Amino acid sequence: MTHKETSLLCYLLSLYQMKIYSDEELARLLDRKEFRLLSQTADSLGLECYVVGGYVRDLFLERPSKDIDVVVVGSGLEMAKAYGKALGRGAHVSLFKNFGTAQVKRGDLEVEFVGARKESYHRESRNPIVEDGTLEDDQNRRDFTINAMAICLNADRFGELVDPFGGIDDLQDRIIRTPLDPEITFSDDPLRMMRCIRFATQLNFYIDDETFASLEKNRERINIISKERISEELNKILLAPVPSKGFIDLDRCGLLQLIFPELAALQGVETVNGRGHKDVFFHTLEVLDNVARNSSDLWLRWAALLHDIGKPRTKKWEPTHGWTFYNHNYVGMKMIPGIFERMKLPKNEKMKYVQKMVELHMRPIAIVDDEVTDSAVRRLLFDAGDDIDDLMTLCEADITSKNEQKKKRHLENFKLVRQKMVDLEEKDRIRNFQPPIDGLEIMRVFGLEPTAIVGELKASIKDAILDGVIPNEHDAAYNFLIEEARKRGLEPKY
Repeated sequence: MTHKETSLLCYLLSLYQMKIYSDEELARLLDRKEFRLLSQTADSLGLECYVVGGYVRDLFLERPSKDIDVVVVGSGLEMAKAYGKALGRGAHVSLFKNFGTAQVKRGDLEVEFVGARKESYHRESRNPIVEDGTLEDDQNRRDFTINAMAICLNADRFGELVDPFGGIDDLQDRIIRTPLDPEITFSDDPLRMMRCIRFATQLNFYIDDETFASLEKNRERINIISKERISEELNKILLAPVPSKGFIDLDRCGLLQLIFPELAALQGVETVNGRGHKDVFFHTLEVLDNVARNSSDLWLRWAALLHDIGKPRTKKWEPTHGWTFYNHNYVGMKMIPGIFERMKLPKNEKMKYVQKMVELHMRPIAIVDDEVTDSAVRRLLFDAGDDIDDLMTLCEADITSKNEQKKKRHLENFKLVRQKMVDLEEKDRIRNFQPPIDGLEIMRVFGLEPTAIVGELKASIKDAILDGVIPNEHDAAYNFLIEEARKRGLEPKY
């Protein structure tokens, strides 16, 4: 499917509805205490004042939005201080004089202020040289037409839409387009390339052809952007309703190979003797979308994106078996710290969770391919612990076979595994269990120092419980311990 065909499909499956409002209707929508107070404050200071950007866009898309961005033709700092004073008790004003911006918070209300400005850029940096400007200058510097609309808040023009670039038309046509020449827009601030794809993904919009061509042409400019900024945009793409759209666009414009080479390496199908493997890249995106339909958890979505990341390094042709990817889950798990380090993602329990999901994602599939034994399910419960439900969600999403009978059979078997987990957990309390006899008790009973045999005896108790040889109870475990110790020539001292 071509870029245009994919985008057309997304257009037909539109997620948000567009509503056209007259200036009078906009005035009624903004007839709220916080906006009337902004109006009064601006008029008292003799300043032009506009609500701009995402709040205006989302008003037309009928999406909830808490972010209120205000542009003042004049001093945004002065306006913020006066607005905070007008709000009264409980208002907190933060001034960022170096950037000419300010923030006012009171309860759930949060308003960002900036003075209207114009910007110019050096090629080596996305940090602009800023000068005071007009509303027109400020709208010129905006990233996309749908984010460049402004609504006047002054009393004599309250609710008047200022839309010099046809943002309303682009909202109706579901198009992402830059206000000025996209070559300049993306070259000046290459982060806008990531934002372009992110907005297209979040809103399910089509990227204008000229704009998309500029993404391709300027892709190398992404190298001046910090990894933290890029990861922030990737996270937002991952949290979109259909995240695959963003990764397909990143791939088609050439950005993916630069910011995420391990993911780009999943692409392609190799054929030997007429036998090819599936395209792991598109399989991965299908799994990601499947997970997204069932979970909004960012890190489970990361696990879906990375679950087969080890396949290129483990791919091998074997004449007797065809294409194999032995231990790709283990290799993928080992790759994750390096990916998280480079992308400046958190190397904490979130990363360990993703590693755990990637390492274990083959286990439930292996169980359903064979007989679903109590022992195998107990071990899965033990290893996955409290993350077992997430693991099962990932594994069910991983069933992307085009053979509907095979797909149905696997999903039915997963239901059986889930039911067995419920039954065994209720009976044996396996999830996150600790063996009822620990190493200290083993040393005390047999008068042992900390040695390898203590660990062996403890492991034998754990295995006996997981294999269903003994129940998860102290007395049964103690009797089993004595028998195992005697096999090793040990007798209890107490």
